[in-house]
Amino acid sequence: MKKQEQDTETVKDINRLALIKRFVKYYHPHKVVFAWDMVSSFFISAIALIYPIITRILLNTYIPEQDFKMIWILGGALLLIYLLRTGFRFYVNYYGHVMGVKMQGAMRLDMFKHLQELPYSYYDNHETGKIMSRMTNDLFQVSELAHHGPENFFISGFMLVITLVYLGTLNLYLTLIIAAVIPVVLVIAIFLRKAMAAAYLESRKSIAKVNADLQNSISGIRVTKAFTNKSKEIEKFNGANNKFIGARTKAYKAMARFSSSTQFVTDVFNIVVLIAGALFMAKDLITFDILVAFIVSVNLFIGPLRILIGFTEQFEDGIAGFKRFITIMDEKPETDIENPYILKDVKGKIEFDHVSFEYTDEEAILKDINLTINPGEKFALVGPSGGGKTTICHLIPRFYPLSYGKIKIDGISNMDISFNSLRQNIGIVQQNVFLFEGTIKENILYGRVDATDEEVELAARRARLYDYVDGLPDKFETQVGERGVKLSGGQKQRISIARVFLKDPAILILDEATSALDNTTEILIQEALDELCAGRTTIIVAHRLSTIKSATKIAVVSKGEIVELGSHRELIEKDNGIYKELYELQFRDNPIVTKLEM
Repeated sequence: MKKQEQDTETVKDINRLALIKRFVKYYHPHKVVFAWDMVSSFFISAIALIYPIITRILLNTYIPEQDFKMIWILGGALLLIYLLRTGFRFYVNYYGHVMGVKMQGAMRLDMFKHLQELPYSYYDNHETGKIMSRMTNDLFQVSELAHHGPENFFISGFMLVITLVYLGTLNLYLTLIIAAVIPVVLVIAIFLRKAMAAAYLESRKSIAKVNADLQNSISGIRVTKAFTNKSKEIEKFNGANNKFIGARTKAYKAMARFSSSTQFVTDVFNIVVLIAGALFMAKDLITFDILVAFIVSVNLFIGPLRILIGFTEQFEDGIAGFKRFITIMDEKPETDIENPYILKDVKGKIEFDHVSFEYTDEEAILKDINLTINPGEKFALVGPSGGGKTTICHLIPRFYPLSYGKIKIDGISNMDISFNSLRQNIGIVQQNVFLFEGTIKENILYGRVDATDEEVELAARRARLYDYVDGLPDKFETQVGERGVKLSGGQKQRISIARVFLKDPAILILDEATSALDNTTEILIQEALDELCAGRTTIIVAHRLSTIKSATKIAVVSKGEIVELGSHRELIEKDNGIYKELYELQFRDNPIVTKLEM
């Protein structure tokens, strides 16, 4: 039995500085757009300072002097400046968001490429829906951080400094009073940040669980309907959905606590300015125009401060998504050894030399397997379910690393052969055929993507599929539906056989290839398989012993060990043998078949 699913949502602790460095790398292809985005954001913020300056000039000079010409000139200049700011805002809102989406796309592509490189074991322990959640929901928040984060942090920080300097030119003492409140905001932000970070990460985990349950339930909707288990599926989904609601509620609570606390402090600024300004004016320490300019300008200070507070919330949400992205990217991929061997002119000899295998620290699945399968030989694996037959097949193309021993192909250890070279020379036909969304032709071409139409047609003929396809209105362009739902089991199986005909491997693995088919379809497909096996080293995993009567050798696998080995006749004549017992159980009700098989 394979190991139980791990906590797939565990996100390792990553140094924040290292995390930010990896995040910044995704800006490199967009340096020009990013630079202009920052420049535009700077001018958008800087232009906001012009309004209180002009207000002060008008109040202090041109309105008292009734200089209407300058009033109109300054008003017109302000309008032109605002038109310019409109252009800057368009650039930020359009090109800035496009930059964020492209960065998100680059991360998604990197993740998809990396997922293609991860070993079988990764997918044994991680749900598809949770992986999809990391690629979609998490990366959306990352793209929002990529666009808004730098401008909110750097520009708002710069504006805080500039505004403080400007306020200092108006009245130093009022400015110092405001500056004294800033540490209070920072203390509150630092104190509440950690709780908010944990809450956002938990909400990311819960939405991933919702997606996983949704993907699983929709994929199995036909089973649900067949067994009338709608209420059970609703109950399961509602459980995950309620966990998401609970996690998101905690995140919003943390966000609300953070936002309301920090905004309360910023609101205090207005009270401080009003009271202090009134007292200063009563003592003739400040003039009316300075006080008005200060009251107007202090809101320019509060604005960037609130943006920085909002940035903290956005940063925690985005960085939680990026952490989950990095956790996948840091998973160790399948890697070849340095200068791996490239298989050429493969004969197909397979040797198992004291092979043992286990999933992590669990009980061994295979124990000291020793086998030699000669080129062109038809070798069968039979035995009780869970005995290790399919595992033996999975180890040949290195879907899993060996725990001990060696598997050799034509005398070369499969650990020394490149993955591509090894797997290109092995064809697999399984009981459960996976078809991709698309046409029959596209699915057959999966065997060799550069095959011609003539080669596809020939493969279909050899797989006994052509007559069926030729009778369809759209022929080879017929859509198969999700996972091939529009086709029967036999039709899907023949597509998988056509794939292998196109691939033309030296080694063939048939893993219960006909066990789920009716007798008529099985006979038709068995003809195709017999042709496919000709001239190839073939390993057959079967429960139906009638399908392996022509095998050169048969190995009986039980509890991870080969307990019997020989030809059909040799094994059937063995007293108290497992193979003989299995055979008699299958055919005891049909003495005619038994006689023919003997």
